[in-house]
Amino acid sequence: MKSFLKKSGWTDMLVSLVFAIIGIFMITKTDLALKIISYILGGTFILIGIIKIIDYFLSKGKYDFYNYDMIYGMIAIIIGLVTIFCSGLIESMFRIIIALWIIYSGLVRLSLSLKLHTAEISIWNVSLILSIIMIIGGLYMLLQNGALITTIGILMLMYAIIELIESTIFIKYIDELL
Repeated sequence: MKSFLKKSGWTDMLVSLVFAIIGIFMITKTDLALKIISYILGGTFILIGIIKIIDYFLSKGKYDFYNYDMIYGMIAIIIGLVTIFCSGLIESMFRIIIALWIIYSGLVRLSLSLKLHTAEISIWNVSLILSIIMIIGGLYMLLQNGALITTIGILMLMYAIIELIESTIFIKYIDELL
């Protein structure tokens, strides 16, 4: 169990580093970041749509009344095209998804800080403050309609730093938690 939890802590640190890299990229290359995100998501949807349509014909799905791969494929292609040509919509969706992830992570860290307090680990208050900052940052991002990609990048970078600190604390005190 201890090795699993340590592995989980290291995975969290890796995810945090990815968030930091994306955040820095979004801060420095705002317009390019939005275009790249739109093209990647749109291309992925189009590819999934094409695969679904091909699967429909290869599996003779036209005789199966419950096979909707053709419809799913067409919908995925339409979503892909909208994603590519409506990058402003993608910015809003991306902002909401990232904000919800940060809020979730903050709540998980809040729970961890309370467990650290119960285990009488003196660093619990730092963990509590960082988790509250994460939750507030996530709520700001979620509620701020005009948030630009730069703001999202800054918040992602802040989240990554806080997550790295939290993961380090978690890994350091794992023995006392078990």
